[in-house]
Amino acid sequence: MRKVPIIDVIIPAYNEEKSIPKVIAEIPSLVRHIVVANNNSSDRTSEVAAAAGAQVVFEPQKGYGKACLTAMDWIKKQAIQPDIVVFLDGDYSDYPEELLDLIQPILEGKAEMVIGSRALGERESGSMTLPQVFGNWLATTMMRYMQGAKFSDLGPFRAIVWRDLLNLKMVDQNFGWTIEMQIKAHKAGLRYTEVPVNYRKRIGVSKVSGTVKGVFGAGYKIIFTIFKYW
Repeated sequence: MRKVPIIDVIIPAYNEEKSIPKVIAEIPSLVRHIVVANNNSSDRTSEVAAAAGAQVVFEPQKGYGKACLTAMDWIKKQAIQPDIVVFLDGDYSDYPEELLDLIQPILEGKAEMVIGSRALGERESGSMTLPQVFGNWLATTMMRYMQGAKFSDLGPFRAIVWRDLLNLKMVDQNFGWTIEMQIKAHKAGLRYTEVPVNYRKRIGVSKVSGTVKGVFGAGYKIIFTIFKYW
């Protein structure tokens, strides 16, 4: 890894025009590219993200994983590839400045992947619904007993060495993206760790926990992914 590592950030975004400028503004200045993947938004997410200084790519097919894959495709086309990629949600529920804590184990040569754990950090009251808390507990418990992967959260705020991410050959296009990455990293023998991150109420309505369809859809896909890679 270079003495001064190149860090890019990927933000999948669907109707986040009110929150995305705040997220971008608080990302540390050491980041090279902030890539916002506009996932078929019907509001001004693209315009406000671009005005805030982000590189905007478009993915018309809805899906968290699909948006991440499209952003990765844009990064692959850059003449100079990054050393580390950080994934961050666009709803302002995470604290972007904690990116510095997230990448530290990688910079110290102690890990190839770092998960920002909301379970280990401080959560604002009401920031996670009961189904989210239970779902995270169930998924991480199943991973521990079925695959030996030790995680406390499926938190979307995460950092990974770019070349290792490419080697994982990610394919999931929606709710299984985060757990697929964690399971594949474990099976590939990557060194991983977690750091506590804080979590607050998002701006706007959750695309997953905000609807019954979203809760059941995400839960089904996460459990399906665990068995898929068992």
